Amino acid sequence: MSEIRLENISKRFKQVDAVKNLSFTVKNGEFVVLLGPTGAGKTTTLRLVAGLEKADGGSVFINERNVTKLQPAERDLAFVFQQYSLYPRYTVYYNLAFPLRSPLRGLDKAKINEIVDHVAKTLHIEDKLQNKATQLSGGEMQRVAIGRALVRQPNIFLMDEPLSSLDAKLREELRLELKNIQVKFGATILFVTHDHIEATTMADHIGVLKEGALVQFDTPDKIYNNPNSIYVAQKLGSPKINVISAEHLNSNIPDNVEFVAFRPENITLGSKGLFEAKIETIQNLGVEQIVSVNFSGETIRALVKPDVALNLNEDVNLDIPQEHIMYFDKNSDRVYL
Repeated sequence: MSEIRLENISKRFKQVDAVKNLSFTVKNGEFVVLLGPTGAGKTTTLRLVAGLEKADGGSVFINERNVTKLQPAERDLAFVFQQYSLYPRYTVYYNLAFPLRSPLRGLDKAKINEIVDHVAKTLHIEDKLQNKATQLSGGEMQRVAIGRALVRQPNIFLMDEPLSSLDAKLREELRLELKNIQVKFGATILFVTHDHIEATTMADHIGVLKEGALVQFDTPDKIYNNPNSIYVAQKLGSPKINVISAEHLNSNIPDNVEFVAFRPENITLGSKGLFEAKIETIQNLGVEQIVSVNFSGETIRALVKPDVALNLNEDVNLDIPQEHIMYFDKNSDRVYL
Protein backbone atom coordinates (compact mmCIF):
# COMPACT_ATOMS: atom_id res chain seq x y z
CA MET A 1 0.00 0.00 0.00
CA SER A 2 1.26 3.48 -0.89
CA GLU A 3 -0.98 6.36 0.19
CA ILE A 4 -0.37 10.03 0.91
CA ARG A 5 -2.68 11.98 3.20
CA LEU A 6 -2.34 15.66 3.99
CA GLU A 7 -4.23 17.13 6.93
CA ASN A 8 -4.43 20.92 7.22
CA ILE A 9 -0.87 21.45 5.98
CA SER A 10 0.31 25.07 6.00
CA LYS A 11 3.54 26.79 5.00
CA ARG A 12 4.42 30.46 5.17
CA PHE A 13 7.40 32.26 3.65
CA LYS A 14 7.80 35.67 5.33
CA GLN A 15 4.56 37.50 4.45
CA VAL A 16 3.30 34.93 1.94
CA ASP A 17 1.04 32.00 2.78
CA ALA A 18 2.38 29.51 0.23
CA VAL A 19 0.11 26.69 1.38
CA LYS A 20 -3.08 27.20 3.40
CA ASN A 21 -4.68 24.40 5.42
CA LEU A 22 -4.31 21.90 2.59
CA SER A 23 -6.06 18.54 2.99
CA PHE A 24 -6.41 15.76 0.42
CA THR A 25 -5.56 12.08 -0.10
CA VAL A 26 -3.67 10.31 -2.87
CA LYS A 27 -4.90 6.74 -2.65
CA ASN A 28 -2.80 3.68 -3.36
CA GLY A 29 -2.10 3.38 -7.10
CA GLU A 30 -3.65 6.74 -7.94
CA PHE A 31 -2.30 9.40 -10.26
CA VAL A 32 -3.19 12.76 -8.70
CA VAL A 33 -2.34 16.07 -10.38
CA LEU A 34 -2.13 19.42 -8.63
CA LEU A 35 -3.05 22.09 -11.18
CA GLY A 36 -2.57 25.82 -10.93
CA PRO A 37 -0.54 28.82 -12.12
CA THR A 38 2.87 29.91 -10.86
CA GLY A 39 2.60 30.84 -7.18
CA ALA A 40 -0.39 28.59 -6.50
CA GLY A 41 1.61 26.43 -4.04
CA LYS A 42 2.11 23.33 -6.18
CA THR A 43 5.86 22.85 -5.75
CA THR A 44 5.77 23.85 -2.07
CA THR A 45 3.16 21.13 -1.49
CA LEU A 46 5.43 18.53 -3.11
CA ARG A 47 8.38 19.68 -1.04
CA LEU A 48 6.30 19.42 2.14
CA VAL A 49 5.33 15.84 1.25
CA ALA A 50 8.97 15.02 0.48
CA GLY A 51 10.26 16.61 3.67
CA LEU A 52 12.34 19.18 1.80
CA GLU A 53 10.32 21.89 3.56
CA LYS A 54 9.13 21.88 7.16
CA ALA A 55 5.40 22.48 7.63
CA ASP A 56 4.28 25.32 9.89
CA GLY A 57 1.12 23.41 10.72
CA GLY A 58 -0.74 20.23 9.90
CA SER A 59 0.43 16.68 9.24
CA VAL A 60 1.68 14.49 6.40
CA PHE A 61 0.84 10.79 6.50
CA ILE A 62 2.33 8.09 4.28
CA ASN A 63 0.63 4.72 4.60
CA GLU A 64 -1.10 6.00 7.76
CA ARG A 65 2.29 6.79 9.33
CA ASN A 66 2.81 10.37 10.46
CA VAL A 67 6.00 11.44 8.66
CA THR A 68 5.68 15.18 9.27
CA LYS A 69 8.89 15.34 11.32
CA LEU A 70 10.85 12.66 9.44
CA GLN A 71 13.79 13.41 7.16
CA PRO A 72 13.35 12.96 3.37
CA ALA A 73 15.42 9.74 3.35
CA GLU A 74 13.02 8.18 5.85
CA ARG A 75 9.91 8.69 3.69
CA ASP A 76 10.64 6.24 0.82
CA LEU A 77 9.74 8.72 -1.91
CA ALA A 78 11.24 9.46 -5.33
CA PHE A 79 11.25 13.08 -6.51
CA VAL A 80 11.46 13.91 -10.23
CA PHE A 81 12.38 17.57 -10.63
CA GLN A 82 11.58 19.97 -13.44
CA GLN A 83 15.27 20.10 -14.34
CA TYR A 84 16.91 16.80 -15.18
CA SER A 85 19.51 16.83 -12.34
CA LEU A 86 21.73 14.26 -14.09
CA TYR A 87 25.46 13.76 -13.78
CA PRO A 88 26.44 15.23 -17.17
CA ARG A 89 29.90 13.68 -17.47
CA TYR A 90 28.73 10.15 -16.78
CA THR A 91 26.88 7.58 -18.86
CA VAL A 92 23.18 6.85 -18.78
CA TYR A 93 23.99 3.54 -17.11
CA TYR A 94 25.90 5.31 -14.33
CA ASN A 95 23.07 7.80 -13.80
CA LEU A 96 20.51 5.00 -13.53
CA ALA A 97 22.67 2.75 -11.37
CA PHE A 98 23.79 5.46 -8.94
CA PRO A 99 20.76 5.29 -6.59
CA LEU A 100 21.19 1.49 -6.36
CA ARG A 101 24.83 1.57 -5.24
CA SER A 102 24.09 2.76 -1.75
CA PRO A 103 25.59 0.35 0.83
CA LEU A 104 22.21 0.41 2.57
CA ARG A 105 20.67 -1.46 -0.38
CA GLY A 106 23.25 -4.24 -0.44
CA LEU A 107 22.76 -5.01 -4.14
CA ASP A 108 25.42 -6.86 -6.13
CA LYS A 109 26.48 -5.86 -9.62
CA ALA A 110 24.33 -8.49 -11.33
CA LYS A 111 21.17 -7.30 -9.57
CA ILE A 112 21.96 -3.67 -10.36
CA ASN A 113 22.44 -4.56 -14.04
CA GLU A 114 19.13 -6.42 -14.06
CA ILE A 115 17.20 -3.47 -12.61
CA VAL A 116 18.89 -0.90 -14.85
CA ASP A 117 18.29 -2.98 -18.00
CA HIS A 118 14.61 -3.46 -17.12
CA VAL A 119 13.99 0.24 -16.48
CA ALA A 120 15.94 1.27 -19.60
CA LYS A 121 13.78 -1.03 -21.74
CA THR A 122 10.62 0.29 -20.13
CA LEU A 123 11.65 3.85 -21.05
CA HIS A 124 13.02 2.89 -24.51
CA ILE A 125 16.55 4.08 -23.74
CA GLU A 126 18.28 0.69 -23.65
CA ASP A 127 20.42 1.68 -26.64
CA LYS A 128 21.61 4.84 -24.84
CA LEU A 129 23.11 3.21 -21.73
CA GLN A 130 26.71 3.90 -22.76
CA ASN A 131 25.99 7.47 -23.92
CA LYS A 132 26.96 10.37 -21.70
CA ALA A 133 24.10 12.52 -20.48
CA THR A 134 25.41 15.44 -22.56
CA GLN A 135 24.85 13.37 -25.73
CA LEU A 136 21.14 12.97 -25.13
CA SER A 137 18.16 14.92 -26.42
CA GLY A 138 15.85 16.70 -23.99
CA GLY A 139 13.33 13.89 -24.12
CA GLU A 140 15.99 11.25 -23.51
CA MET A 141 17.38 13.19 -20.54
CA GLN A 142 13.94 13.40 -19.02
CA ARG A 143 13.49 9.65 -19.49
CA VAL A 144 16.75 9.09 -17.63
CA ALA A 145 15.58 11.41 -14.83
CA ILE A 146 12.35 9.42 -14.55
CA GLY A 147 14.37 6.19 -14.74
CA ARG A 148 16.49 7.26 -11.75
CA ALA A 149 13.28 7.41 -9.76
CA LEU A 150 11.95 4.10 -11.10
CA VAL A 151 15.05 2.05 -10.27
CA ARG A 152 14.60 2.82 -6.58
CA GLN A 153 11.18 1.13 -6.65
CA PRO A 154 9.79 3.61 -4.09
CA ASN A 155 6.33 3.61 -2.59
CA ILE A 156 5.48 6.99 -4.08
CA PHE A 157 6.61 9.26 -6.91
CA LEU A 158 6.54 13.05 -6.64
CA MET A 159 6.88 14.87 -9.96
CA ASP A 160 7.42 18.62 -10.31
CA GLU A 161 6.45 19.66 -13.87
CA PRO A 162 8.88 17.12 -15.38
CA LEU A 163 7.62 17.66 -18.94
CA SER A 164 7.40 21.46 -19.03
CA SER A 165 10.76 22.05 -20.73
CA LEU A 166 10.06 19.65 -23.62
CA ASP A 167 8.53 20.48 -26.98
CA ALA A 168 4.89 19.64 -27.67
CA LYS A 169 5.54 16.33 -29.48
CA LEU A 170 7.85 15.00 -26.76
CA ARG A 171 5.43 16.08 -24.05
CA GLU A 172 2.67 14.10 -25.74
CA GLU A 173 4.88 10.99 -26.02
CA LEU A 174 6.06 11.14 -22.43
CA ARG A 175 2.54 11.77 -21.11
CA LEU A 176 1.50 8.44 -22.60
CA GLU A 177 4.62 6.69 -21.32
CA LEU A 178 4.22 8.07 -17.80
CA LYS A 179 0.60 6.95 -17.62
CA ASN A 180 1.49 3.52 -18.99
CA ILE A 181 4.31 3.16 -16.46
CA GLN A 182 2.01 4.20 -13.63
CA VAL A 183 -0.56 1.59 -14.64
CA LYS A 184 2.07 -1.10 -15.24
CA PHE A 185 3.80 -0.63 -11.88
CA GLY A 186 0.67 0.31 -9.94
CA ALA A 187 2.57 3.38 -8.81
CA THR A 188 1.19 6.14 -6.62
CA ILE A 189 2.04 9.48 -8.22
CA LEU A 190 1.56 13.08 -7.09
CA PHE A 191 2.29 15.28 -10.10
CA VAL A 192 2.18 19.06 -10.38
CA THR A 193 1.67 21.11 -13.52
CA HIS A 194 0.16 24.28 -14.93
CA ASP A 195 -0.75 22.42 -18.16
CA HIS A 196 -4.42 21.43 -18.32
CA ILE A 197 -3.77 18.80 -21.00
CA GLU A 198 -1.28 16.99 -18.76
CA ALA A 199 -3.84 17.10 -15.97
CA THR A 200 -6.79 15.74 -17.94
CA THR A 201 -4.88 13.04 -19.86
CA MET A 202 -3.04 11.52 -16.89
CA ALA A 203 -4.93 12.22 -13.67
CA ASP A 204 -7.36 10.04 -11.77
CA HIS A 205 -8.09 13.11 -9.64
CA ILE A 206 -7.16 16.78 -10.07
CA GLY A 207 -6.63 19.22 -7.25
CA VAL A 208 -6.99 22.83 -8.39
CA LEU A 209 -4.89 25.24 -6.34
CA LYS A 210 -5.30 28.99 -5.98
CA GLU A 211 -2.90 31.07 -3.88
CA GLY A 212 -2.01 28.09 -1.72
CA ALA A 213 -5.57 26.88 -1.16
CA LEU A 214 -7.25 23.81 -2.62
CA VAL A 215 -10.40 25.10 -4.33
CA GLN A 216 -11.66 21.86 -5.88
CA PHE A 217 -10.55 18.22 -5.82
CA ASP A 218 -12.33 15.83 -8.15
CA THR A 219 -12.08 13.66 -11.25
CA PRO A 220 -11.08 15.38 -14.53
CA ASP A 221 -14.61 14.89 -15.88
CA LYS A 222 -16.24 16.57 -12.88
CA ILE A 223 -13.71 19.39 -12.79
CA TYR A 224 -14.47 20.07 -16.47
CA ASN A 225 -18.24 19.65 -16.44
CA ASN A 226 -19.08 20.73 -12.91
CA PRO A 227 -16.59 23.40 -11.76
CA ASN A 228 -17.44 25.16 -8.51
CA SER A 229 -16.12 28.57 -9.63
CA ILE A 230 -15.10 30.52 -12.70
CA TYR A 231 -11.47 30.10 -11.63
CA VAL A 232 -11.78 26.31 -11.79
CA ALA A 233 -13.84 26.41 -15.00
CA GLN A 234 -11.08 28.35 -16.74
CA LYS A 235 -8.37 25.87 -15.75
CA LEU A 236 -9.53 23.13 -18.12
CA GLY A 237 -10.41 23.27 -21.78
CA SER A 238 -8.98 24.80 -24.95
CA PRO A 239 -10.22 27.25 -26.04
CA LYS A 240 -11.12 28.41 -22.56
CA ILE A 241 -14.71 28.50 -21.39
CA ASN A 242 -16.66 31.61 -22.41
CA VAL A 243 -17.61 33.85 -19.48
CA ILE A 244 -19.91 36.83 -20.04
CA SER A 245 -22.18 39.10 -18.05
CA ALA A 246 -25.52 37.43 -17.31
CA GLU A 247 -27.41 40.51 -18.53
CA HIS A 248 -26.57 39.65 -22.15
CA LEU A 249 -28.78 36.56 -22.15
CA ASN A 250 -31.97 38.58 -21.65
CA SER A 251 -33.59 35.67 -19.86
CA ASN A 252 -35.22 35.09 -16.51
CA ILE A 253 -32.14 34.69 -14.29
CA PRO A 254 -32.12 35.14 -10.48
CA ASP A 255 -30.67 38.39 -9.12
CA ASN A 256 -27.71 36.63 -7.47
CA VAL A 257 -26.35 35.50 -10.86
CA GLU A 258 -23.75 37.93 -12.26
CA PHE A 259 -22.00 35.75 -14.85
CA VAL A 260 -22.83 32.92 -17.20
CA ALA A 261 -20.36 30.52 -18.79
CA PHE A 262 -20.48 27.93 -21.55
CA ARG A 263 -17.91 25.81 -23.37
CA PRO A 264 -16.94 26.59 -26.99
CA GLU A 265 -17.94 23.09 -28.13
CA ASN A 266 -21.50 23.64 -26.90
CA ILE A 267 -22.20 26.61 -29.18
CA THR A 268 -23.85 26.30 -32.58
CA LEU A 269 -23.30 28.99 -35.22
CA GLY A 270 -25.58 29.47 -38.20
CA SER A 271 -28.79 31.07 -39.34
CA LYS A 272 -30.74 29.76 -36.35
CA GLY A 273 -30.36 30.77 -32.73
CA LEU A 274 -31.61 33.41 -30.32
CA PHE A 275 -28.53 35.62 -30.28
CA GLU A 276 -27.03 37.69 -33.07
CA ALA A 277 -23.25 38.03 -33.44
CA LYS A 278 -20.56 38.92 -35.97
CA ILE A 279 -17.55 36.76 -36.86
CA GLU A 280 -14.23 38.39 -35.93
CA THR A 281 -11.63 35.66 -36.53
CA ILE A 282 -11.47 32.09 -37.86
CA GLN A 283 -8.68 29.67 -36.96
CA ASN A 284 -8.73 26.55 -39.11
CA LEU A 285 -7.03 23.70 -37.22
CA GLY A 286 -7.88 20.98 -39.72
CA VAL A 287 -10.13 18.84 -37.52
CA GLU A 288 -12.02 21.89 -36.27
CA GLN A 289 -12.33 25.65 -36.54
CA ILE A 290 -12.04 28.07 -33.64
CA VAL A 291 -14.38 30.93 -34.49
CA SER A 292 -14.39 34.14 -32.44
CA VAL A 293 -17.53 36.24 -32.63
CA ASN A 294 -18.55 39.59 -31.19
CA PHE A 295 -21.70 39.23 -29.14
CA SER A 296 -23.00 42.40 -27.45
CA GLY A 297 -19.45 43.70 -27.15
CA GLU A 298 -18.11 40.44 -25.70
CA THR A 299 -15.82 38.01 -27.53
CA ILE A 300 -17.13 34.46 -27.62
CA ARG A 301 -15.23 31.48 -29.04
CA ALA A 302 -16.95 28.51 -30.65
CA LEU A 303 -15.62 25.19 -31.90
CA VAL A 304 -17.04 24.45 -35.32
CA LYS A 305 -16.69 21.48 -37.68
CA PRO A 306 -14.22 22.10 -40.52
CA ASP A 307 -16.85 21.64 -43.25
CA VAL A 308 -18.99 24.55 -41.98
CA ALA A 309 -18.51 27.48 -44.37
CA LEU A 310 -18.04 30.77 -42.52
CA ASN A 311 -16.61 34.15 -43.48
CA LEU A 312 -14.98 37.03 -41.62
CA ASN A 313 -17.38 39.83 -40.63
CA GLU A 314 -20.33 37.57 -41.41
CA ASP A 315 -23.45 37.99 -39.29
CA VAL A 316 -24.42 34.74 -37.58
CA ASN A 317 -26.80 33.53 -34.92
CA LEU A 318 -25.73 31.76 -31.75
CA ASP A 319 -27.49 28.83 -30.15
CA ILE A 320 -26.44 28.09 -26.56
CA PRO A 321 -28.41 25.13 -25.16
CA GLN A 322 -29.80 25.88 -21.70
CA GLU A 323 -28.42 22.65 -20.22
CA HIS A 324 -24.85 23.71 -21.06
CA ILE A 325 -24.99 27.12 -19.38
CA MET A 326 -23.34 27.52 -15.97
CA TYR A 327 -24.24 30.33 -13.57
CA PHE A 328 -21.97 32.22 -11.17
CA ASP A 329 -22.46 34.93 -8.56
CA LYS A 330 -20.59 38.23 -8.11
CA ASN A 331 -17.77 36.37 -6.31
CA SER A 332 -17.43 34.02 -9.31
CA ASP A 333 -18.76 31.06 -7.28
CA ARG A 334 -21.14 28.56 -8.87
CA VAL A 335 -24.88 29.09 -8.53
CA TYR A 336 -27.14 26.09 -9.08
CA LEU A 337 -30.60 26.94 -10.35
